[in-house]
Amino acid sequence: MIRELESAVLTIDLPEHGLKRGDIGTVVLVHRDGGGYEVEFVTLDGETVAVSSLFASQVRPVRQREVAHARRVMESRPRQLRVGVA
Repeated sequence: MIRELESAVLTIDLPEHGLKRGDIGTVVLVHRDGGGYEVEFVTLDGETVAVSSLFASQVRPVRQREVAHARRVMESRPRQLRVGVA
């Protein structure tokens, strides 16, 4: 289970926010003992891209020996997305 304030990696694309599988966010709330998460995705300069409610299957913990990758996100407004109810 991913804990609050830990990093989480998307396992799906969220095209509404310009987010792609592999993007990294921070868990801000854990639902039902890890059945789902509220995850905040921010740019490297601190701008919130999205806060999304995601099922546990839509994110995963960071693994050893992984490297972050920088890319430009086209969505510029913070929005909340409800993908599923956990």
